[in-house]
This record gives sequence, structure tokens and C-alpha cells, in this order.
Amino acid sequence: MQRNLQALSNQAFDLLVLGGGIQGACVAWEATLRGLSVALIDQSDFGAATSANSLKIIHGGLRYLQTADFSRMRQSIRERQILMRIAPHLVHPLPVLVPTYGHGLKGKGAMVAALKLNDLISCDRNRGLQDPQKHIPPGRVISRQSCQQQVPGIADQGLTGAATFHDAQVYNSERLTLAFIKSADQAGATVANYVEATGFLQTDGQIQGVTARDALTGVPFEIQANAVVNTSGPWLNKVLNRLPTPTAHQPFAKAVNVVLHRPLLDTDYAVAFRSGANKPGSTQKSRMLFVVPWRGTSMIGTHYRICNQGPDKWQVDDAEILSLLQQINQAYPPAQLTREDVGFVHGGLLPQAGISSSGEPCLTKRYCIRDHAADGYQGLWSVTGVKYTTSRDVAQRVVDHLFRTWGQTSPVSTSATTPLVDGDINNIEEYIQQAVEQSQFAAKEIRSLVYNYGSAYGDIFKDVIDSKIQAITAQVRYVVQTEMAQTLKDVIFRRTELGSAGPPDEPTIHLCGKIMAEELGWGHAHTQKEIHSLLSANLGSSRDVAVV
Repeated sequence: MQRNLQALSNQAFDLLVLGGGIQGACVAWEATLRGLSVALIDQSDFGAATSANSLKIIHGGLRYLQTADFSRMRQSIRERQILMRIAPHLVHPLPVLVPTYGHGLKGKGAMVAALKLNDLISCDRNRGLQDPQKHIPPGRVISRQSCQQQVPGIADQGLTGAATFHDAQVYNSERLTLAFIKSADQAGATVANYVEATGFLQTDGQIQGVTARDALTGVPFEIQANAVVNTSGPWLNKVLNRLPTPTAHQPFAKAVNVVLHRPLLDTDYAVAFRSGANKPGSTQKSRMLFVVPWRGTSMIGTHYRICNQGPDKWQVDDAEILSLLQQINQAYPPAQLTREDVGFVHGGLLPQAGISSSGEPCLTKRYCIRDHAADGYQGLWSVTGVKYTTSRDVAQRVVDHLFRTWGQTSPVSTSATTPLVDGDINNIEEYIQQAVEQSQFAAKEIRSLVYNYGSAYGDIFKDVIDSKIQAITAQVRYVVQTEMAQTLKDVIFRRTELGSAGPPDEPTIHLCGKIMAEELGWGHAHTQKEIHSLLSANLGSSRDVAVV
């Protein structure tokens, strides 16, 4: 995957996708698989903003039982299964524990019924998954004593036990987004990061592409396309404001997750806590917060707040971080978390539907595909997704819609069964075992490398013996040479897992900077600027951590 801007300007594409987050990545992959000539650009790095902000959970939609929204539930179950099949190195089952209280809707009886109904609705959840590691077992309930063993110190007033079930977790969500983009590239799409759409090309109301600017050099150029799909997430309004007449205004809310310096719980379960209402019969509004195992520590979220700033100016402030910590401390008193316990902050912007009576944001529940032909702009669509989990399904619907609009019969979608790049692995545990037997690395390190790079692992590390420096060097060279990494932050936070739980130590940062300088021909001043930019980022509270 090479950054070739001349290739962007030398032809007219069937489709241009604006935004390289998970939604744009899936649209580009889907459209390329259907035979369209596709270009994708992102004003920053791929997956650098909201797509990097999540609890890394691929949800099966159990919570939709509360509103009897079975269609969304089925969609989530299906997409969870598909992601484990097409990206087996990146998506894995995750056990979840939800404590039960009293005998009402939060009680064990209600959860028993919910789990049975969930198992019935998801009866085909393992169909087509040949790898036994990907199988989702039935949900079950455990006793009060077992719950207390799993979650020592949990509030015990009214505690009756816990419900346990499985969702899935993305080992590296940034690399999953990248996998869709790399797959599109290998199938013929032309992709480039650090390219900003500055305006639209149009004739008589027909959108014919965009004017663009290389964000690294400032050089302007044009990209011609028969159709443009705006998947720019929080920048959706900003992109549409470049039309002669702005067409819409979509508000966005902040979503905040934090990564701790230490594990909060000694368990492989993601544990749900209800903040504000653990007592049976309480009328106080509660919020579900999750503590998720992550890189030997814990990730906590999600905290939602109204955002009154634009996508380029907003930030996560200390008050919002402290509010999240206060909620988890109230829900789980043994936590006793302070600001010093936070090592990393994820912040992103999600589409907002309105504001509740308590002044909190209400998130949009469903995706939206908007055809701007009704606004006088033929050939322009905007897409807002609401869940990382269902982005592939939304992309399939987008491409179906495009073909219908063109009056053409759409080729059958194969994205649900086509493995993503480096993901053609039939049995992940057998693959890892073989890799361990052929390597000098420890089994834990091999697992981490295979989970990140899939079947490319062997090519990347073929000359690496057992040196940590050699392993880092191999990764950095690989992602610069083949994955379009342009900055030190791209490498640390999005191409490798070196910064997935917070920034690595200074020697590692300097080593990565040195290797990138060799690969990209950076001078001393540029290299030092990159290193300083990463070291000086306030990674515990700044918005920088959401978009590095």
C-alpha cells in the first residue's frame, strides 16, 4: 500500500470515499469487491479519530432486548460472527459479567429469561465458524458467591449473583480499520492518508469529485469521481459546508473512555457496573459502565457528554475524566480511582439525536444514508454510522443504494465471506502454536504479534531472532514501507500496539523515530520534531490521545 497522489488525479473514479475511519474503510472495501473503481482519502491518518475511541467490544446486541429491537439484535449478532470469520486474528470472543440485584428487571430471574431469549435469537451464532476458538457459548447465571469471587468487594446489598455471556473484543481496532483499507487497496482501490477535500467539483448540480490538498506538502490537486460518499464522521458538517449551500447540521456528542495504569479487576471478564443505582427499587437514573481487560490493565467507559465545539477544537477535559472516575468509584467502591490512575484517554465524537431531560446527550440509534440529490447535489451521499460493530453491514447497504440509484443491478456482496488481508487463517490457535514452534520468541509475544499482523507475521519477522529491538525495528520498517505510516504517532498508536495502552518508554520512541528517519529520509530537525510532538502530548487528558 503506497501513497501515490498522482494516481488519485490521473483518472475518474466510479466512487470517491471521504474519510478513512471504520465506516469509510468498509465502504471502500465493499465497493471495490463489487467491481467499482474506488478512491479513499482521509485528511489525517486512517482510523485516527473516533474509530480509535472505543472499548474495543464487538457487541452482539443483548441490550436491544430491553426495547424488543430484534432486527438490530440480529444485525449485531450476524456482524459479530462475520468479523470473527473474516478477521480471525483481530476479533476474539470476550466473556462479560453483569451482576444481578433484587428480583426486578435487574434481578437474576429477568436475566435468566434474557439470556435464554438471547441464545434463541442467536441460535445460528456459530454457524460457518469452523474455528472452535470463535464459538460463542450459551449465556448462564452464576451464584452470589461466585460473583463476589470474580468481583471482590462488589456492593452486596441485594446482590443475587450475575449473568455471564460472550461478546467479542477487537485486539487492535486501529489495525482492523486498516485491514479493510489494505484489503480495498489490494483489490484495486487507490487510497491515501493526509489528503484533505477542500471543495467539490460540480457541473449543473452534478457532483464530479473534489478539490484536494496534500496535507503534508500543501500541494493542491483534483480528484474526479462519478459519485462521492461522505463518511467523515465528526467532520461531516465541515465537509458539507464546502458546498455552495450547506445541506445539513448533525450534532455530535463526546464519548470518553480511559485506560488505567493498573488492572482494576483480576479477571478475563468484562464487568458491567451500574453507576447511580445499585440498590433494589432505586428510582435514581443508572448508567452502565464497563471495566474491560486490556493489555494487562483495565479500560473503563463509556462516558457521554454534550460537545459544543467543532471537531478540530474539542477536547476531553479533566472534569469529564474525574466525572467518569467518580461514577465507577460509586458503582464499585473498592476501585478508589484517582486522576493519577489514568494513563491514557480515548475521546471521540458520536452522532447525537437530542438532549435528555437531565441535560445529557441522547445518541443516534440508527445509521443514516442521505442522498443529497434532494438538496440539489446529484452524486453526493453522506453516511453516519453509530456502531463500529455494524459498519460492514451499513457499507453493504450504501453500495446497494448506489447501484439502485444508477439504475443498475448490483453484483452480489461477498464481503461477509471474503477474509480481510492477512486474515485467511482457519484455526487461530493452531496457527499460533505452529508459529511458537518455529520461533525463539515466547508464546505470549508470538500471540500478540499474530493477533496484530495475522498471516503477515512470518514475512515481517523472518529475520528476527529474539531481540525486542529487532522486533520493533521489523515492525516499524514494515508499516512504513507497506502501510503508509507518515508520522511517528501513526506508527506508535495505529500501526503497532506499542502505544495501545499509553505511550511507550522514551528509548522505544527514540528507536522508532530513528528507524522512520532512515526509511523516510527525515533530517535531524524533522526527527526531533516528531519525537518532541509525541513526548510533549498530554496523553492523560488531551484530545491528542483520541486522534494521534
